[in-house]
Amino acid sequence: MKLGAAIAEIMKREGIEILCGYPVNHLIEYAANADIRPVMVRQERIGVHMADAISRVTSGRSIGAFCMQHGPGAENAMGGVAQCYGESVPVLVLPMGYARRLANIDPNFNSSQTMKAFSKSSEPINIAAEVCNIFRRAFTKLKNGRGGPVIVEIPADMWNEEVPEPLNYTPVLRTRYGADPVHVKEAAAVLVAAKRPVIYAGQGVHYAKAWPQLRRLAERLAIPVTTSLGGKSSFPETHPLSLGSGGLAVPRAVPKFLGDADVIFGIGCSFTETSFGIAMPKGKTIIHSTLDPNHLNKDVEAKIGLVGDAALVLDALLEEIGRTVTSDRDATAVAAEIAASHKEWLAKWMPKLTHNEAPLSPYRVLWDLQHTVDINNTIITHDAGSPRDQLSPFWKSVEPLSYIGWGKTTQLGYGLGLAMGAKLAKPDKLCINVWGDAAIGFTGMDFETAVRERIPIMSILLNNFSMAIELKVMPISTEKYRSTDISGDYAAMARAFGGYGERVTKPEDIIPAIKRGIQKTQEGVPVLLEFITSKETEVSRPGT
Repeated sequence: MKLGAAIAEIMKREGIEILCGYPVNHLIEYAANADIRPVMVRQERIGVHMADAISRVTSGRSIGAFCMQHGPGAENAMGGVAQCYGESVPVLVLPMGYARRLANIDPNFNSSQTMKAFSKSSEPINIAAEVCNIFRRAFTKLKNGRGGPVIVEIPADMWNEEVPEPLNYTPVLRTRYGADPVHVKEAAAVLVAAKRPVIYAGQGVHYAKAWPQLRRLAERLAIPVTTSLGGKSSFPETHPLSLGSGGLAVPRAVPKFLGDADVIFGIGCSFTETSFGIAMPKGKTIIHSTLDPNHLNKDVEAKIGLVGDAALVLDALLEEIGRTVTSDRDATAVAAEIAASHKEWLAKWMPKLTHNEAPLSPYRVLWDLQHTVDINNTIITHDAGSPRDQLSPFWKSVEPLSYIGWGKTTQLGYGLGLAMGAKLAKPDKLCINVWGDAAIGFTGMDFETAVRERIPIMSILLNNFSMAIELKVMPISTEKYRSTDISGDYAAMARAFGGYGERVTKPEDIIPAIKRGIQKTQEGVPVLLEFITSKETEVSRPGT
C-alpha cells in the first residue's frame, strides 16, 4: 500500500469525512479515492479555519483536517494553525514537506520544526513503515487532554514508498480523567457555604458535553452563570440565572456579579488574561477546574484546583454537594436581581438596538437578525473587532454549540471559514458569520469557495466604509491621508462569484432581506447580505 493510501485509510478509520486543503498535496487525491471529500479553498488560512470549526461544533468527536503544499502553502497556513493553538482546538494539519535530503537545509521551510512552537505536537514521517505509529500518536493527542493542532509533515519524496499490509491501525482510545476527590470535597464545601458565588464556564464544557451538569449545578445552588466567548452557549442565556457572556464587551450584569462575588468557580476554562475576555476581579476565592494543570495559577491565583474533564468534575461536585443540599435552592431573589440588571442595561442600549434611521446602526441589524432567525437551529460566529463586540453581549444563545466564540487571538477574516466549516459539519443548521469591511478584505475571496463547494452559509457584512475602531488612534493619518477609509461593493462581489448578494440601506428592509437570505440558503445558495452602517464605536464595556 502506498504511503498516501495508508494515510487516507487511517483518516477514514478515525472518522474523518472531509479534508480541507489546497494543492499540491498528493494526499488530496488519495483521500478522494478513499471517499473522503476534499474541499479546496482559495487560501490556506481559511482551510485551517474550516477544519477548526468542524472540530468545534462536534465537541472534537469529528476531527477537522487540513493539508497543503510544502513551502509557501505551509507558510500561508501558519496563521490558522496559531489560531487553533490559541483557542485550544484539535485539528490535524498535514503539510507536505521538502524531500528529506532538503528538509533541514536553510532556507527551506520545515513545517514540523517551525510549527512546533504553536502546536500540541509536531512530527515528520521519515520511514513509511512507521506511519501507523506516527498517526497513533497524533490522534491520541487530538482526542485526549486539552485540544490543539497536531502536525504530521509528509516529505515530498515519500509518496511512492510502500507501507506494510495489512495496515496495523485501529482508531485510538478516547479517555478522560477526573479531579482529586479530596479537592472535590473542599470545592463543594466552599460552594455550598458561599454567599454570592458565580460560575464562569469556558469551552471545556463544550468539549466535555457537560451542559446538563453545568445547569444542574447552577440550579442546585442558585448560582449565576457567565461564560467566556469560547464557552458561550454552554448555558442557555434565556435562563433566569444567566448573566450572559463576556469578551471585550459584556452585559452589565457580568462585571456587577463578578465584582460582588465572594467565590468564582471557573469550569472548563483557562482564565487566560486577554483584552478580549472577562477580567477577573482581585481578592476573590477562585476554584479553578481545568483539563490542563499548566493553566492552574497561570493568570489567576486559585485556592482549589480541580484538574480533569469538565463533565467528570461536575458529576463529582454534584454528588458531593448532594450529600448536604438535597433540593434546589430558592433562586427567586438572585434571578430577580439578574433580571433587573439586564432590564436596566437593555434600556440604555435599546435606542441603538432599535435605531430607525439611515445609515443603519449595526446594533439594529444584529438585533433584527436575532429576532428573525430560528435561534435554536442557528450556528453563528463573529469576526474580530466591532462585529464581535456588537454581537456577543446581546445575542442570546440557547442551544449548546450554537455560537462559535473566540478571542485569545483575533485574526481578521476568521469567521468566514468558521461558518463554512460549521455548515459542512452541521448541514441542517443555518450557519452565519458576522464580519466587517476590514475582515472581508482579508478573506473575502473565499466566499467563492462557499459557492463552488456548495456550502450555503449566510454572511452578514456590516459595511461602514471605514476602519472605525482605529479612528480614535489614527486621527492625523485619517484627516491628512484618509488612511482608515475602505471601499467596496461586496454584495456585487457575492453575485459575481455566483452567490446571492444584496445591499441593504434602509431599516425597514433589514428583516425582509434576512428572510430572503434564509430562503436562498435553504435552496443551497451561499448568501452575502451587505448592510450599510454608521461608524459605530461605542461598545458595552464594564461600567456602561
